[in-house]
Amino acid sequence: MRSVMTAIVASLSLLACGKEAPPAPPPPEVSVVTVAPRSIDETLEFVGEVQASRGVQVRAQVAGVIVDRPFKEGAQVRAGDVLYRIDRTTYDADWRSAKAELADAEAQLANAETNAGRMQALVADHAVAREEVDNADAQLKQARAAVENRQAALDRARKNLDDTVVRAEIAGRVGRAVLDVGTRVTGPGDVLTTIDVVDPIYVSFRPSAQQQLRWRRDPRSNRALQPGGSASVQALFPDGTPFPVAGQIGFVDPVVDPQTGTQQFRAQFANRDRLMLPGQFVRVQVRGLVRDSAIVVPERAVLQQMGREVVYLVGKGDTVAARQVSATDWSGAQSLIEQGLKPGDRVVVDGVQKAEPGRIVRPVALIDSTATAKVAAGPGAPSERETTP
Repeated sequence: MRSVMTAIVASLSLLACGKEAPPAPPPPEVSVVTVAPRSIDETLEFVGEVQASRGVQVRAQVAGVIVDRPFKEGAQVRAGDVLYRIDRTTYDADWRSAKAELADAEAQLANAETNAGRMQALVADHAVAREEVDNADAQLKQARAAVENRQAALDRARKNLDDTVVRAEIAGRVGRAVLDVGTRVTGPGDVLTTIDVVDPIYVSFRPSAQQQLRWRRDPRSNRALQPGGSASVQALFPDGTPFPVAGQIGFVDPVVDPQTGTQQFRAQFANRDRLMLPGQFVRVQVRGLVRDSAIVVPERAVLQQMGREVVYLVGKGDTVAARQVSATDWSGAQSLIEQGLKPGDRVVVDGVQKAEPGRIVRPVALIDSTATAKVAAGPGAPSERETTP
């Protein structure tokens, strides 16, 4: 009986050894980058509004009925080109009347001068009373004043007559006709059309208050972003096509808008082909800036969670933890981190789906597969994004 029990115990021991629990799986592997601040070429992007470098309103200076509009709406005009003609009948009559009145005043002046000269000759011989000489001198002064008055009236009438022809004061692109032939204008209160100078042309943009504060703290960036500084400005159309000519910052508004907390920057572009027009919106990229001690991580390492930007870090004991960051600027496939990371932090880039907060992982240094493939394949090889796995 004892031998049978011994055999049963031995059999149970063998069965127990055969059903031993499997070993725990190894920690998942994730690729990480170690944060190390460095200097980077910084490109800032904003929304820009295209504005004419100069714009004027064309107004009538005299009242009357418009009898002609020789310009073509939207055309380029030169300074002095005729834009409108106003009925000149009344103004022509006023000018001729003023001209006649001036001639009459000049005749009276000539007579007064002759009379005064005669009196001066007679008074020397005591042939006339001194009072008559004084009266002759007074009449001469009155005649001269009358001539000045009539000359002023003639000049005013001449100007009114000339103002019946409305000319372009500057060269530029003329807008639509606000008033057309047959309309009665009442004077300077009536806008007839507008003229915009679109070469050169302006593009204005408004950096945030946070960006402006950072620029002012960095002497190199502050100098580059001053009017005439080294920073260049590239405009891109809504379809991504770049404007062929780079611009330069020419004006910075010294006043901060109290409603938005922003400050207007204005860049100037040569626009010979009229590709940019006032009223357009373009993307603006400010280039030529260098940022020191910048923390940059691959863009894919920054996750959007509940409206927040989060990265996963590998901490002590290779345990994963989440940390909220602030990524304000982007440079290619890299994300520029403003807040949340410090030198030495290990940020998970690839394998994020396997890295949960509190989980132990096996971190390995990130290898840029795209760069590795280019080195291995040599010059001219397609990038990883261009190949099909």
